Amino acid sequence: MPAIIKPLYMAREFVSACVSGGDLVIDATAGNGHDTLFLASLVGDKGKVLSFDVQKEAIETTRQLLEGENLIHRVDLILDSHENMSDYVHGFVSAVMFNLGYLPGGEHDTITRPETTVNALKAGLLMLRPGGIITVVIYTGHEGGKEERTALFSFCANLNQKQFTVLHYSVINQIHDPPSLLVIEKIY
Repeated sequence: MPAIIKPLYMAREFVSACVSGGDLVIDATAGNGHDTLFLASLVGDKGKVLSFDVQKEAIETTRQLLEGENLIHRVDLILDSHENMSDYVHGFVSAVMFNLGYLPGGEHDTITRPETTVNALKAGLLMLRPGGIITVVIYTGHEGGKEERTALFSFCANLNQKQFTVLHYSVINQIHDPPSLLVIEKIY
């Protein structure tokens, strides 16, 4: 493993540290299914992953990936916005992963938006168990990406420090808007 870990992989390191077999977890942005597959490998046969996306193409790609790895039984694929996740969750979750922007290989005009992402983050924080985490990989190189980052930073900067710890992990000497990572841990 390299000495410096990219934000996407660092998110998985944080999630691995707090998710156990039997846990309930959320992939708020299924995309091509890689985070969903990663989460399904962590929760075991007694756990469950709820995987959200607004694009049928993303849900189908994720389904195919999971079927190929024989892990589809650990996942509920949900064609809906991540801001509606609380409609599907009953109980506390150990982790929520967001990977913002657009579907890699898909249309660039379908993107995550500041208002829906902040609403989803609010919902995720309410259902997060103490010691659980939310990871948000932020991409700013597309239209609306910088505005989404600004909205997320503003929201997170105002979280009660007695309830949550917020970390920002980023590369600062790269050009072309490299991704960064927000990690929110619920203290109690």
